[in-house]
Amino acid sequence: MKGLYQLLIRFLPPYKGYLIMNLVFNLLGAIFGAFQFIAFTPVLGVLFGTQPIVAKPAALSYSLESIKDNLLYVISEMIQTSGKEKSLMYLGFFVILMVILKVGFTYLASFVMVPMRNGVVCDIRNQIYHKILSLPLGFFSEERKGDIIARTTGDVQEVDNSIFNSIEMLFKDPVIILISLFAMIYMSWELTVFVLVLLPVVGYLLAKIGESLKKPSMQGQNKMGELLSTIEESLSGLRIIKAFNAEKKMKTVFAKQNQSYYRIMNSLMWRRYLAHPVSELLGTIVIVIVLWYGGRLILSHSSTLTPQGFIAYLGFFYSIIQPAKSLSTAFYSVQKGLASMERIDKILLAENNIVNKPDALTVHEFNREIEYRNVSFKYIDDIVLNSVSLTIQKGKTIALVGQSGSGKSTFVDLLPRFWDINGGVILVDGVDIRNYRIADLRGLMGNVNQDPILFNDTFFNNISFGVETATIEEVIAAAKVANAHDFIINSPDGYETNIGDRGGKLSGGQRQRISIARAVLKNPPILILDEATSALDTESEKLVQEALENLMRNRTSIVIAHRLSTIKKADLICVFNEGEIVERGTHDQLLAMDGIYKKLHSMQNL
Repeated sequence: MKGLYQLLIRFLPPYKGYLIMNLVFNLLGAIFGAFQFIAFTPVLGVLFGTQPIVAKPAALSYSLESIKDNLLYVISEMIQTSGKEKSLMYLGFFVILMVILKVGFTYLASFVMVPMRNGVVCDIRNQIYHKILSLPLGFFSEERKGDIIARTTGDVQEVDNSIFNSIEMLFKDPVIILISLFAMIYMSWELTVFVLVLLPVVGYLLAKIGESLKKPSMQGQNKMGELLSTIEESLSGLRIIKAFNAEKKMKTVFAKQNQSYYRIMNSLMWRRYLAHPVSELLGTIVIVIVLWYGGRLILSHSSTLTPQGFIAYLGFFYSIIQPAKSLSTAFYSVQKGLASMERIDKILLAENNIVNKPDALTVHEFNREIEYRNVSFKYIDDIVLNSVSLTIQKGKTIALVGQSGSGKSTFVDLLPRFWDINGGVILVDGVDIRNYRIADLRGLMGNVNQDPILFNDTFFNNISFGVETATIEEVIAAAKVANAHDFIINSPDGYETNIGDRGGKLSGGQRQRISIARAVLKNPPILILDEATSALDTESEKLVQEALENLMRNRTSIVIAHRLSTIKKADLICVFNEGEIVERGTHDQLLAMDGIYKKLHSMQNL
């Protein structure tokens, strides 16, 4: 149970007050539960004549013998004054009172567990989401989105259902078992030693079954991640699936994964349901053995345990059996939950190399230049940039062109530290960008991408995204610069109109202009445009290009473009090829070089 112990150490400290109250209430519940059995022994002895009447009270002291003798005296007095029948009735009321106190404290123990359990699960969800936002892009290139969603939802729910559903039993049942064992040792240490020899054997058998759950549980959660990935990919690519008549293919893929999940879960649930019958069988075997051994001790008069004491002893022993069964069931559930926690920890414990230095500098202005000095970068083993150098003066527009895969997008992604370089240095105003606070560095930049990233929210919230203090007047002004104001005010609720999932209610040109308006409102000194017009029709491109020109005015701009007609006015055009800048100059200079740029230009004109 090392994994459970580490889990509790990580997440329970904020809720230790609830944990202490739970333990206290469980202890009180167990104590009052024990009293209901203790009360039976002397009463049965006096009623059946096996226990002599006690005529005088014993001297009061802090010992079990004193408590026992005085209890016998009270019972003897009750029987002599009220008779045996009324004494039995009084005993019944006493037992009812003990049970009321027992279940009352047990309920309170469960009551204080609720905020602790739900609080821990809430904390885990928050930590996963915070970690997802902080991890570098490289982590997600190795993971499927559906599997990450499965860990955030299904695995967290499994931890809740399996571990924190069982954790109450893990706190309550050991207390009941310890108090019952203490009473059993006091009543007959010989018989209790015999019981304690049997219990570890039973526990070992149950533990082996529990361990066998972990592997299929991990396989089941991994397979659920694949299922969710397929669903997510199908929803994203539904247009392509239908266009290529690939419905049958995707149905086959999903059915195969679903069938595999079905088989894994069958194996898992068969083993899980084995817990109750196995624990029931083993418990019955142990009770029969205890009955045989205890009866043998009493019949041979080799034990101080009386017949009525043996009945109470069996009551205590039975009170151990049920918690032991619950613990075994909890152990199975915990193993299943720990498998899910391992998957969650692949996110929570993932290493993030892109972090602030302890003495990171703040920066809020861009004054002179950006310099790439002998920058190299590779994804694992694939070299993407090879010793690239480029200086970008403030206020200039730099265009990057070249075939797909030549390193253009990676080149601009290194500037806001979406990735960290493998060699060389990137300087902003003469300072290595790794010496700046990441949030400040990215605050200097605005991005407009080929595929506008919008959220299922209103126009206002999408444009003001990341600018907490934005007013409606500022948002409207940004929308006007981006040529977006007219179609926004013509929508049903104006700036409060919801644009749908990923802006699905808008055309491509409208989505792009909302993205530009967002960049305008941020008002960054450095602008990064990645294929901002390549996916648009001619009319939309004209409106977007005009909006981009408004946005780029008086800003330092880095533009990735395939349409060379959109970058003729750039101050410098850099041609990338196989991770290197092979040509650089203005539009006219590059045409005069009669190189790669001229070839690209001629192909587009053709």
